[in-house]
Amino acid sequence: MEITAQHVWLMISAAMVLLMTPGLGLFYGGMTRAKAALNMIMMSFISAGIVGVVWILWGYSMTTGDGVLGVFGNPFASFGLQNLLGSPDLIKAGYSATFAIVTVALISGAIADRAKFGAWAVFVPVWVTVVYCPLAYMIWGGGLMSADGALTAIFGQVIDFAGGAVVEISSGTAALVLALIVGQRHGFAKDPNHRPHNVPFIMLGAAILWFGWFGFNGGAATTAEQAGLIWVNTLVTPAAAMLSWLVTEKIRHGHPTSLGAASGVVAGLVAITPSCANISPVAAIGLGLVAGAACAVFVDLKYRFGLDDSLDVVGVHLGAGLIGTLALGFIALPVDGQGGGLFYGGGFEQLVAQSVAVVITVLLSGGGTLVIGRAINTTIGFRVSREAETAGVDLSEHAESAYAFGEMGAGFNPASQAVPHSPAVSHSPAVHNPAGRQAKEDSFA
Repeated sequence: MEITAQHVWLMISAAMVLLMTPGLGLFYGGMTRAKAALNMIMMSFISAGIVGVVWILWGYSMTTGDGVLGVFGNPFASFGLQNLLGSPDLIKAGYSATFAIVTVALISGAIADRAKFGAWAVFVPVWVTVVYCPLAYMIWGGGLMSADGALTAIFGQVIDFAGGAVVEISSGTAALVLALIVGQRHGFAKDPNHRPHNVPFIMLGAAILWFGWFGFNGGAATTAEQAGLIWVNTLVTPAAAMLSWLVTEKIRHGHPTSLGAASGVVAGLVAITPSCANISPVAAIGLGLVAGAACAVFVDLKYRFGLDDSLDVVGVHLGAGLIGTLALGFIALPVDGQGGGLFYGGGFEQLVAQSVAVVITVLLSGGGTLVIGRAINTTIGFRVSREAETAGVDLSEHAESAYAFGEMGAGFNPASQAVPHSPAVSHSPAVHNPAGRQAKEDSFA
């Protein structure tokens, strides 16, 4: 079979979406403290490494083909993708892998500064297998909420073009549960050093995410007309969300910030994800304005409720994911003059279908994450010690430092900086005397 323009575009889109994960690492790395920047970037990178292998072995197989009760596909049907050799479906398998990678990487921001890297490495493959793959199969792969699914026959067809439920709501819900399991950072809401340390990293990461999102939303486009609508909506919704976030910041806090601009862009991207091919550009502007303002408020609620969602995963991804998914019940365009959202006279059917998808996603992701997170926390533990957290997870988990300033960077030797995972930690003066290192780091933390 000759390669077509559709094949080429899908491969380009897959590369763009894969770039989103290191972009997310930069976004998260800039948002955390200097002594945890590398750890955050590594959590994104290890997600790519683990999920890349899992997806080829059994992950993709679980999202396609004949399923088990409409919930997940047979893990062995395409094990190792052996049956796809010589088929252009290999491109589709690679493209879908990048979605799974970035979805689980999103969760890591909720537990920044305090999670064991090894525990995260265990969480990633289990969560993708137990939560992500079933959701992807149920909505995209022929399962319960797909076109011919059992739930679709009862509640109607859910619209989730690029992953409002599968990616955003699932990761946001998981982030909420995991943040509760791991607990607050020491000094949360009191320590002034719990703030972003590198705003240019954040802006660069947001820019990479925005770029990659054109492949994320547009990779599955089947016509030029659909691709054009997706492209325009992916441009205008984050643009409008950025503006409304900044206005909300100005009203609430007195200043529009760079962090707010970057977060507004991401909120808009999240909101347009499920509806990029199904709403008009004018509706996309309205969606962005609502999502940006609402998420600017959502992220502040964590202090009121004592939720240490370190990097605002819940406020942005769960919040905007819910807004974007449910908004389709109101603003979805009719198809061939039929259906559509309430604003187009389509009745409540679409809103019901979207609501059912939200409920199932929250229950599956929340319940699955609770079981996985509690099991890991009970066995190997999900959180580093207070001593290691004070010294910084870059040092304690990776024996590295993101920056080399003055004495801190002079003659740095990872071998001499033992990590708290092993008995050798007792020989690490940096960990046993965190106050000295902390004093140096606080100047740029």
